[in-house]
Amino acid sequence: MSNVVIGNDRNSRSERARLSLDGLSIGDGFGECFFTDPRIVRRRIEARDAPPGPWRYTDDTAMAISLVRCLHRHGAIDQDDLAELFADEYRRDKHRGYGGGAHDILRAIGNGVGWKEAARCAFNGQGSMGNGGAMRVGPLGAWFADDYEAAAREARASAEVTHAHDEGKAGAMAVAVAAAWAARADEKADGRELIETALQFTPEGPTRTGLESALEMPFDCPPLQAAFALGNGSRVIAQDTVPFALWCAARHVRDYAEALWAAVGVGGDIDTNCAIIGGIVSLSAGRESIPAEWVVARERLPNVME
Repeated sequence: MSNVVIGNDRNSRSERARLSLDGLSIGDGFGECFFTDPRIVRRRIEARDAPPGPWRYTDDTAMAISLVRCLHRHGAIDQDDLAELFADEYRRDKHRGYGGGAHDILRAIGNGVGWKEAARCAFNGQGSMGNGGAMRVGPLGAWFADDYEAAAREARASAEVTHAHDEGKAGAMAVAVAAAWAARADEKADGRELIETALQFTPEGPTRTGLESALEMPFDCPPLQAAFALGNGSRVIAQDTVPFALWCAARHVRDYAEALWAAVGVGGDIDTNCAIIGGIVSLSAGRESIPAEWVVARERLPNVME
């Protein structure tokens, strides 16, 4: 495997997490702009004409900000504090595109219900298998890029605060390990290894099965065809989102902009697909791969050290 040795000191971890957060939030804001007339979307994609700013970020970024704050405070996931951070961010601005289940869980936590109870009660006691645990976790994978096992373990803990269902946690584990791989990848690394590595740390279930299918999907396959087979996030669940997102990230492992253009062309949960992909590919392609005008277009982020 073509990986580079990376630092495990706090400054190195923080720098990687911030790069992933920037990649995630820019992808999130970019993708959110494409819930519009399909004819306009098609014209923009064909011309590679990015929408005008400002690009408002969604709940994907809002929750990722809380996650990074938790890592800065504790160096790992403190689930009680993370739950409070999620609830505080939700209370600050409820209009970031949170899903119905997230509204219920975060409102309950903010009203004093324990996060375990709030997460378990979702979806008639089944817990959420949504893609929310996966959409926010790229910076965590970057933070723990020196240790895949830690990335998977901490990702599971971060998802569990809102996603009691195993698939919600599996999606987060896969994305975090993919981001860790991306942070370690050198210029010779094969994007196929991203999926292979994520598979090693994804528990059995539909999300893992989808990743196995993604591993068999050739990179010269059109993204729309891949999304038809793997899902494009339309169901807003981990198994319908993570396989395509990791395939797309692997396909464009060194090209941030092209990864996001490929993602918006398949529709579905566009902002979340772009958030996941952006949080990963920013790490493997580097900060310089993010177009400067896109950085300026994204809504300014708050201080994650607060």
